[in-house]
Parts: sequence; C-alpha cells; structure tokens
Amino acid sequence: MRDAFDLLGALQSGGLDAAEAEPRCSRAACSADATTRLEWRNPRIHDEARRKVWLACGEHAGYLEDFLRQRDFPVTASAIAAEATDHEDGRA
Repeated sequence: MRDAFDLLGALQSGGLDAAEAEPRCSRAACSADATTRLEWRNPRIHDEARRKVWLACGEHAGYLEDFLRQRDFPVTASAIAAEATDHEDGRA
C-alpha cells in the first residue's frame, strides 16, 4: 500500500493512471475516498520546513486530526477539492 506522501508525489508528477489517481484515506484498513488533507510535523525531530501529509475520508478526518493534536503536533487541515482549484494545472 502506498503511503499518502508517495501518492501525492505520484499525483503531482502524473505518475498514476486514472484508476489509481483517487486519493484514499490514510487510516489503517480504510480505502474510502479522501476528502481532507492533514499536514503535520513532529516538532521534536523536524524543523519548520518539514511537513508530512495524511489524507482522510469524512469518517476519519476528525480521528486522525485528534490523534496528531494529542501528541502536540502542529496540524493544518484543508479540503482536498478546494486545494485542487488553487493550482493552474488542476493538480493537487
């Protein structure tokens, strides 16, 4: 299974075919379509520039965000659909 970072990199480079291009939830054992992008970092080991990305479906977005916040990790959540419209080429 690809992790969210690999999936986003492949999407940005156009490396996936259409069947694999749908972003999927990062929650273990969930294969639902992702609707939320969670950017986070562990401040104990990463500087301000380092960010990790998890994708989440509607059911798991709150769970994953809470999981990260309980560990005092800075987290930013954004809708995936809104994000795609911010780019000229339509890629996330």
